[in-house]
Amino acid sequence: MEIRSLSKNNITKISSFKKENANILDYRLKAYEAFKKLPLPNFGPELKLDFDDVLYYKASDETMKDDWGEIKTEIKCVFDDLGVVKSEQYLNGLGVQYESEVIYHNMLDELKSKKVIFTSIEDALKNHWDLVEPYFGKIVDMNENKFTALNSAVFSGGSFIYVPKHTHLDRPLQSYFRINSESLGQFERTLIIVDDDSSLHYMEGCTAKAYTKSNLHAAVVEIYVGKNSSCRYTTIQNWSNNVYNLVTKRALVSAGGTMEWIDGNIGSYKNMKYPCCILKGEGASGKCITIGVAKDGQYQDTGAKMIHLAKNTKSTIISKSIASSLGRADFRSKVYISKEASNSEALVKCDTLLLDKDGVSHAYPTNICENSSSFIEHEATVARVSEEKLFYLMCRGLSYEEAMLLIILGFTSSFKEELPMEYAVELNQLLKSIL
Repeated sequence: MEIRSLSKNNITKISSFKKENANILDYRLKAYEAFKKLPLPNFGPELKLDFDDVLYYKASDETMKDDWGEIKTEIKCVFDDLGVVKSEQYLNGLGVQYESEVIYHNMLDELKSKKVIFTSIEDALKNHWDLVEPYFGKIVDMNENKFTALNSAVFSGGSFIYVPKHTHLDRPLQSYFRINSESLGQFERTLIIVDDDSSLHYMEGCTAKAYTKSNLHAAVVEIYVGKNSSCRYTTIQNWSNNVYNLVTKRALVSAGGTMEWIDGNIGSYKNMKYPCCILKGEGASGKCITIGVAKDGQYQDTGAKMIHLAKNTKSTIISKSIASSLGRADFRSKVYISKEASNSEALVKCDTLLLDKDGVSHAYPTNICENSSSFIEHEATVARVSEEKLFYLMCRGLSYEEAMLLIILGFTSSFKEELPMEYAVELNQLLKSIL
């Protein structure tokens, strides 16, 4: 089944195909009306999108399975080449989305006995509505911007995770997303609930086959971190150079809770992504370490948002931007400390490395503090790779490419240190590709 172009009729077809109830269809149709009224963003990269040419839904006859051996051979080959399933031995659970649908989901029996839920968002809407309903669409409103409205109208795939109280996962859960068709739009919806006194590490990988026509990826992620709980969300997106990556990610953090975003942006043609923490409980903390790499006309507009609403809250934003060969890597952030958030503190540190004279980078920070007992610290550096450093390293026997890579790896070390080993190895390979 394929659905191209956006209309009330086509949205109804998607909902009907998924056998959704009337409440979900109504939610989709309201979002579609909001989408028609909302303008494109008035900041960041120019978005030249033909919404009538997007393939909004594509699904094969695959149903979600928990045995990789039952997946069709041609699809298995795609993910086997990427090494996705091989990594399952290091995880507590794995989900795989191909085109518009989740085709594989599995987790250890040990987690099932602890009543951890890790499934697709469609399965959660049908079988875990009592858990989903209080949270779905609450911190990311469909009316927020054109792409949250679009996702809310046509969402398909994505993960639902529920970690019960007093439950700590010692290994990550992971989802992997693949776009394999020309003009396809992927609109997964992820909802994560980490209940009180619990912990979760969730990892996400993304790739796409390269086409001459544009692909669109417009996801929404909502995370709820309970009291004294922690959640880490690690992403390395390596979309091909024809993908518009326009994603909204937000977490609501309760008292004593901790949310960490580890966000790598290597691929895509134009990218807009600013993971956000809303620190609503006393003593809550948020952290975002992000990297944006742009070359060959790519435009990476990345950063983070930290909203302090309670006292004694802390946040940290660390950004690394790399630009070369007519690429543009911009940093955009917002830190807001409210009147009620007394004795709070925030650190923003953005560093930029220009590899040649054609790389471009800008910084757009917004820092607002509304009480006198809190503070925001902001640091920024911009540097071009110096001929002296290259000369020194090459005199020690390194080639030009090896010397440049060593400088890049040193510049990104604070980001790489936060990654699991397999993701750090992947990042090294991706950084080599920019030379």
